[in-house]
Amino acid sequence: MTTQGMPSMDPRPTGLTIGTYDTYREAQRAVDYLSDEKFPVEHTTIVGNNLRQVEKITGRLTWSRALTAGLASGAWFGLFVGLLLGLFTNGNWLAALVTGVVLGAFFGLVFGGLSYAQSAGRRDFTSRTAVVATTYDVLCDFKFAEEARNHLAKLALKGEVHPLLPDHPGQQPVQQPIQQPLQQPRD
Repeated sequence: MTTQGMPSMDPRPTGLTIGTYDTYREAQRAVDYLSDEKFPVEHTTIVGNNLRQVEKITGRLTWSRALTAGLASGAWFGLFVGLLLGLFTNGNWLAALVTGVVLGAFFGLVFGGLSYAQSAGRRDFTSRTAVVATTYDVLCDFKFAEEARNHLAKLALKGEVHPLLPDHPGQQPVQQPIQQPLQQPRD
């Protein structure tokens, strides 16, 4: 469903691959270079290939770390609330600020402890999670692909990015899959 006057955005990528890069930063630099060259970048798309979720373990989670993290996050929230209350009080704004920090730290400590107790040792570690791609393709609409490739060849010659060479010459365009209607079983 689209709103009248607004184009529909189909998230499936289309176009010709004009460059393949090892990192998102290189793909982003390629599109930025196209923009610097006054190329109509609204006709390009960056596509991450072979996505995977990576969870980097940063340490062991213990009672002391859980309580300290709860205390710290509660104190920050209390500082924010105390500042807001201090702005709208006619009396001592410093008292409102200190009260906010103390109460925030207390409740953060309590909720940090409750949260850790509920996990019952099932997840005794801290981590960071990211979604990463193996490679990044820069796609371009068919009409502008040759011009974009010429620009990106100049960028590659400058040595600012290192595009990957295609596995096979004559890359095929990436097109939206054609959806076949479902056939009803016959009785």
